[in-house]
Amino acid sequence: MRGQPSVTAASRKPARALRRDAVLNYERILGAARDVFGEVGADACMEDIAVRAGVGVGTVYRRFASKDALIDELLRLATGELVSAAERALACSGGRGLEELLCAFGQSFADHARYADLLLARQPDACAARRIREAIGELTGRAVAAGTLGPGITSDDVMALVSALRGLVQTAGDIAQEQQEWHRFLDIHLAGMRDA
Repeated sequence: MRGQPSVTAASRKPARALRRDAVLNYERILGAARDVFGEVGADACMEDIAVRAGVGVGTVYRRFASKDALIDELLRLATGELVSAAERALACSGGRGLEELLCAFGQSFADHARYADLLLARQPDACAARRIREAIGELTGRAVAAGTLGPGITSDDVMALVSALRGLVQTAGDIAQEQQEWHRFLDIHLAGMRDA
């Protein structure tokens, strides 16, 4: 239109990056939230998280408007880690990608086990969840074709294994023990799926 300046890439303002201290506070708050939610669960309060993070409660509320927003961010980050793991697994050749993704699931479940009930009570981003399911389907097909899984194994079987793995990690009481248990559990089930 005449009379209006055109918007060019050069005239657009770039998104403002967070200052270094803001990034540090964000990381402290998330670390503290993981600890406090892990200890107290849904009854955790923002004030306790602020104290644990070593910041003022106003700093916490400036970054996260509510406890729900903070839990949503923890879920977003955990889901994002799994999407990244799925992308890395898809880049693997042959049938090894599925096992790598399943290990990433086990580690994620272990990392977030102490407050997993808070995350599971929320719906993850639909696009991310769909991407992970698609990756599992693709990786399962590759593993069957490569002979690292038996010919009768389907992506539904793998999804059932993921659910069982999550349940195992959530019911384990000892963090150090659960790290060993989920690896052993996964190894046993993968061995069975190879022979199926």
